[in-house]
Amino acid sequence: MTTTQWTAEPTTTGRYADVNGINLYYETHGQGRPMILLHGGLGSGEMFGPILPTLAGGHQVILVDLQGHGRTADIDRPLDIALMADDIAALIDHLGLEQPDVVGYSLGGGVALLVAIRHPDKVGRLVSASAGIRRDATYPEILAQQGQVTGAAAELMKETPMYELYQRVAPRPEDFPRLLDKIGEAMAKDFDFTEQVRGLRVPTLVVAADADMQPPSHFVEVFELLDGGLRDGGWAGEGRPTGGHALAILPGLTHYNLFSSPLFAAVTLAFLGQES
Repeated sequence: MTTTQWTAEPTTTGRYADVNGINLYYETHGQGRPMILLHGGLGSGEMFGPILPTLAGGHQVILVDLQGHGRTADIDRPLDIALMADDIAALIDHLGLEQPDVVGYSLGGGVALLVAIRHPDKVGRLVSASAGIRRDATYPEILAQQGQVTGAAAELMKETPMYELYQRVAPRPEDFPRLLDKIGEAMAKDFDFTEQVRGLRVPTLVVAADADMQPPSHFVEVFELLDGGLRDGGWAGEGRPTGGHALAILPGLTHYNLFSSPLFAAVTLAFLGQES
């Protein structure tokens, strides 16, 4: 992964929205049906630079920097995806959007999922990529690595694209160790959204790499909770999930390059273009 993969050439001036107690940075690219696009942990909206022109070709893409990430300064609260989901819901109201689609990857995929669970009437369609719904579905060796994420690791990360991006754009670059502490605490907490996903009403595309942080079987499990993969789809699609849900396991990718892959852009646009 190179630094350039984490960088977008801005086509518009970003703005700040004072919502839900946080000053949230966002950029708007392209025109068309609104799509809110949410980045992964320790990144920012710039992560989507390689695929942004494709996504913005027929959509108004609203790139958001989540709490403590990118150009959005941290505030005095935990890094909790439920709270960040409420930020996005408040941003939707602030911008006067009518049921935009919400697309998220990794941390952003979890936030996007919680937006749809907590605020279903505010979301048109949902794409949740590389975001497990149970902590224990993550490979044990990855959980062990996550347990080592603390502010003390900041010095070791100075050659990474995450550090370079943060130092370049963050309002307070010196807060990087604080971000590591808070994201480490967040990853250490157990979670299980099985029952919430089972009741999800928003048409959802579950996306994962075929070599992700969780096995493909976990994302099949999520799809099954959404009435998918339980029967033949039928000649006319009559056997597909009743809620309009779908699953995409993308070949040849990992958790660390899915967000910039043309395949991710392609399946996202195909799903968002379907009739409800």
